Parts: sequence; C-alpha cells; structure tokens
Amino acid sequence: MLNDYKEIASGLKGFQDLDPLMLRIDNAHHVLLGEASHGTHEYYVWRTRITKRLLLEKKFNFIAVEGDWPDCYRINRFIKGYADQDKTAVELLKAFDRWPTWMWANWEIVALIDWLKEYNSSLPANERVGFYGLDVYSLWESLEALMDYLSKHDPKAAELAEEAIQCFEPYGEDEHRYAKSLHSISNSCYEAVISLLQEIRKKAPIYDHDPEAALNTEQNAEIAVNAERYYRNMMGFNVNTWNLRDTHMVDTLNRILKFYGNEAKAIVWEHNTHIGDARYTDMKDSGDINVGQLVRQQKGKKDTVLVGFGSYEGTVIAGKNWGAAIERMYVPAARPGSIEEILHEESDEDRLLIFDSSNESEWYNEMLPHRAIGVVYHPAFEKYGNYVPTKLNSRYDAFIYIDQTKALHPLHIHPDGHKVPETFPFEY
Repeated sequence: MLNDYKEIASGLKGFQDLDPLMLRIDNAHHVLLGEASHGTHEYYVWRTRITKRLLLEKKFNFIAVEGDWPDCYRINRFIKGYADQDKTAVELLKAFDRWPTWMWANWEIVALIDWLKEYNSSLPANERVGFYGLDVYSLWESLEALMDYLSKHDPKAAELAEEAIQCFEPYGEDEHRYAKSLHSISNSCYEAVISLLQEIRKKAPIYDHDPEAALNTEQNAEIAVNAERYYRNMMGFNVNTWNLRDTHMVDTLNRILKFYGNEAKAIVWEHNTHIGDARYTDMKDSGDINVGQLVRQQKGKKDTVLVGFGSYEGTVIAGKNWGAAIERMYVPAARPGSIEEILHEESDEDRLLIFDSSNESEWYNEMLPHRAIGVVYHPAFEKYGNYVPTKLNSRYDAFIYIDQTKALHPLHIHPDGHKVPETFPFEY
C-alpha cells in the first residue's frame, strides 16, 4: 500500500521540481495554496516559490491571503508604487498588530514583499501584481479607513461612517464586549453599517481618485457589515460563524477578480482548513463549508487547483493560548496511521504529490487523520486533537510533503546572524 502513490510523486528540492505542479495547474485561473500551520518556515518558502513561478510563467494577477484587508491593502499600494515609498517592507509589516501577528509580520514575508515590489517596478501600472487580505475581522480598522477616505471625498457618506463609529465606540474596539452586550438585532449596530454600505454602493462610481479607490472603499464597507454580523453571532449557537467567515472570504475574492477583469488569475494563501475542500473531511458532518469547496463549486474543478501541505515533525511558531506570547514549539512525530506518518514511513524525502482521476483506488482516497496546527497549539495534546479526517486526493489536487520543518521567523525575533534569512534563492 505504501508504494501506491509513487507514480504521481516526485522529489522536492528546487524550483525545477515544481514542474509537475505547473503542468497540473495548466491554464487554471484559481490556485489555492495551503499550510498545515501558520508558523512553519517551509510552507512559506514553498508557497513563495510556487507564487513566483505562477507570476513569471502564467501571469497571475494578484495574491489574496488570510489576513486583514486594511493592513494588506497598504502592502498592495507599497508594492505597486502608489504609497509609503519612504518606508520599508519591515516597517509596513510591523503595523500588523492583530494577534497572531507572526502570520504576516515575519522575515519570510519581508523577502516576498521586497521581491514583489522589484518585480512590479518593471511592469506598467495596470499590470502590477496586487496583494490583498480576505478576512472579516478588521471591523474597527475598516471603519477608520472609511472615515479617513470619505471625510475627504464624500462628506455625506462620511456622516454615516461617523454614526457607525459612534455606535461601536462604547465597546472600545473589543468584539467580545460588543457580542456580549447584544440580546437581539434591535440593539446592534447592524442598521448603521448597512446604511453606510448602501450609500457607498450608490456612490462607488465617483470614487475614482485612484485606480483602486472604489474597490477599497466598498470592501471596507462590506467588512463593516460582515464583521458586525460575525461578532454579533459569535456568542450564540444559531449561526455558523465559520461559514460566515469563509463565505465572506470567497465574496471578497470574487470582488477582486471582478476588479481585475474576466480573465483574472488569483493566488490564494490560507490554512489547509480553508483551502482544502471541506466535503472530503469530517467538517461536512457539522455543516461547515470552506473557501476551497466554494471556489471549486463556483469556478469549476478544471479552473481551480487546491494545493495542501503537511509535515512529519519539526518546530513551529504558535501560542499556548489566544493572545499569548509566541513560542517556538516542538512538533512531535505524526500520529500513527496519519497521512503524515504513512508518507514518512515510505520515505523521509520531501516531495510533491499530484492527484488525478486515475488515483481513485489508492490509499489516499481513504478517510485518514491529517495534521492541522492552529495559532494556539499544545504539542502534548497531539493525540487528542490537531488532526482532521481527510480523503487526501479528493480534498486537494496536489500535496506538498515536508518531512522535517523549522519554525517561522517572526519580525520581532531577530534572524540568525543578524540578517534576513536566505529563504528564497531564485534559480531554475
């Protein structure tokens, strides 16, 4: 059984070893790149390598990540040469202050952002690669961004933004306080943010002060509405907030795709739990959907490529509790019988697996445990959690296996040798 997959697996050492994946992607417009944790160096390295090849060889238009829109939009404008040209990538990424900050404020992303800025510098303005955040959490930051823009360009809409800000003001930018204070929609801030969104939708065509002003303004208003709904329901049991979040992320992705035009090509960076099709995990048992499932359903399987990641053991950056100080933690050997343990037992070689319809009878079509490490992690509890039952060759179109991994390099932890880690040599 352990040798079944060899015909579709290849070693993984350099850029050229991604050739089978580039062939599998072919002319697909939507490539979603996962990760089995938010704190593993190699996942960021290989996603960057894939991303560079997609940009250089297949002319993808933008990267969309599991991050907040306002912070990522500043990176977008920086790499396109529109704003903050007196700053560095390090300075901009240090502004990512929502926990877990290390997801984007790390040296690996510094290297990516610097490369993107250099890459864009040789392109016409309308062909430059974008960088956007898909997540729903940035209620307060999005309202502040709206107020800043509208006060200069649309005084009437600015009044509505001010009313929304005043509604949320008593909660001190604390979503849990807001959620706990609500007993019904009648005493929420829902009407304030809906009125603001409706006004902005009517006015969007006049927000033409720069090429992306309308996109940015409407997206921040959409976040205000969806974040209010998310936080309003986070203390209850009647609404699946996971589904609210992933639906918002796909709606955001579609909004960006529309902005770039009919043939737009998107690269998405998110955790495996978001990009791996939920229908082939136990998530479906609780009614959970996710980004990978929705993109496949909306865009078609032929036009969507989902790439999962996994590893056997190593180290990772995480916290012991939500909001806790970050730590470099040991990731123990994968659970017996898990996908990662099976791959390790066959070989300790890093490798790329490509799945297609001829693989239906292989072992990876069984429902097996697949490791998933979150931002909160307790290595000692591995045998009780951190695994998602998965049909590997249905959940993903390809899978990158790294046998031994190292922890990510957060910005506030100075890299070894007092210089940026040499993470992304680029040669074929």
